[in-house]
Amino acid sequence: MMKNKRVELVKGDITSLEVDAIVNAANSSLLGGGGVDGAIHKAAGPELYKECEGLKGCATGEAKITRGYGLKAKHVIHTVGPVWYGGYRDEHVTLASCYQASLSIAKKNKIKTIAFPGISTGVYGFPKDLAALIAVNESNRFLKKNAYPEKVIFVAYDDESYETYRKLLDQ
Repeated sequence: MMKNKRVELVKGDITSLEVDAIVNAANSSLLGGGGVDGAIHKAAGPELYKECEGLKGCATGEAKITRGYGLKAKHVIHTVGPVWYGGYRDEHVTLASCYQASLSIAKKNKIKTIAFPGISTGVYGFPKDLAALIAVNESNRFLKKNAYPEKVIFVAYDDESYETYRKLLDQ
């Protein structure tokens, strides 16, 4: 039972969601990779790769927007999360920046619904519980001050992640 009507939690595949934008946990080239990034590129098709080539990459902690092409989502917001080095390189600050940058792009583009995966929690090794806490806190902070996006959806790929988010959102 979640208190915030503007925040939702779903378990499943982010590439199958019918939303205004999904967030891609991208690498700095924006040209696809493993995990969520590879799945989004595969589902969107070759046009996404072509558009991303023109963006000339993205710095860690920043975000860029493209069309969704073959996805049900109209747009993809690509953000580059930090690699986890034990917390000694301000990774938490950089991850918070990923959420703020993605949400700012959503606001600027009047995106009503945005879905986030667990940024940096795959091969980049960010602890899932800490990443979820940052995701929820940054999203709530942004939503308090802004009309857009109207809804933030956290997408958990597995039971463990789902439970982590559910506990945070129930507080």
